Amino acid sequence: MGRARRFQWPLLLLWAAAAAPGAGQEVQTENVTVAEGGVAEITCRLHQYDGSIVVIQNPARQTLFFNGTRALKDERFQLEEFSPRRVRIRLSDARLEDEGGYFCQLYTEDTHHQIATLTVLVAPENPVVEVREQAVEGGEVELSCLVPRSRPVAVLRWYRDRKELKGVSSSRENGKVWSVASTVRFRVDRKDDGDIIICEAQNQALPSGHIKQTQYVLDVQYSPTARIHASQAVVREGDTLMLTCAVTGNPRPNQIRWSRGNESLPERAEAFGETLTLHGLVSADNGTYTCEASNKHGHARALYVLVVYDPGAVVEAQTSVPYAIVGGILALLVFLIICVLVGMVWCSVRQKGSYLTHEASGLDEQGEAREAFLNGSDGHKRKEEFFI
Repeated sequence: MGRARRFQWPLLLLWAAAAAPGAGQEVQTENVTVAEGGVAEITCRLHQYDGSIVVIQNPARQTLFFNGTRALKDERFQLEEFSPRRVRIRLSDARLEDEGGYFCQLYTEDTHHQIATLTVLVAPENPVVEVREQAVEGGEVELSCLVPRSRPVAVLRWYRDRKELKGVSSSRENGKVWSVASTVRFRVDRKDDGDIIICEAQNQALPSGHIKQTQYVLDVQYSPTARIHASQAVVREGDTLMLTCAVTGNPRPNQIRWSRGNESLPERAEAFGETLTLHGLVSADNGTYTCEASNKHGHARALYVLVVYDPGAVVEAQTSVPYAIVGGILALLVFLIICVLVGMVWCSVRQKGSYLTHEASGLDEQGEAREAFLNGSDGHKRKEEFFI
């Protein structure tokens, strides 16, 4: 009977034994697991070896070594040890076609043999990341990650800013290897342009803690923006002013157009790409200057209002300010004085007066009351009122 014992990578050892009648175990082999391109050692352990013939054969039953002598001209197989207790061969650059059972045969009175099974794993290469359609701000982007060869099936994961993204994976068997793919979808904006998306692949063929990964830089297209920067804040006659149109956009606008309101640019103006230079400024150069940029996703424009100051006019305006303030204060004082005088005159002309009230009984009309008052009728009473 055989017993199994498991070891850590790179070798998975399965012990097997063959029994001869009354002689105990004669041959012991070890199953081996190796990564494609790696090195594998196939060992046959001998018990009670008496110098009999030992033959090692490959899965195709071709003899590799006959009693320690090379029989197959494949330099990748080397005899590392041949002793009464052990035969060990070394396989370099292991390939998928090397996989299978290797026969360790001991020819005694009875022929005994055991099979050492070689398993070849395929580590994933760096994944291939592709975008399905060009990403545009406000829309969705779909990325695919492909590992064409792996054994066993590779596990694919997506990451963005160290956070895992949920993808949808699928696999397809192709002979002894597997092709694995994963897709992920998410919305994008202009701020996502240049972000890094990572696809990682891992399986048991890779050493512990090792992964294969590919980084994809997001290319998000968006409409342009424009902003004008002036070389100086205060502009005087005779100065040279440089205006710069700072433009963003993806794809980046390759043409920038300068204009000034409904007028043409000054003759001394020099427009070159993102810059507009105005030499020897005069007040006639005043106006609203515009830079415009566009790409296939939109159009942008920026405005700059130019006011050229005359130093002499500025000084004159500054010196006239105190006189205007003084004149305003004097006018206010004169107005207050006139108001006070008018009030005093109005109060002085008011004096004591009298009036009659209409209290006569039997007088129904206003004319009769006036006649009674003029004739001094006793039916009217005189009332006096003093005005203070």
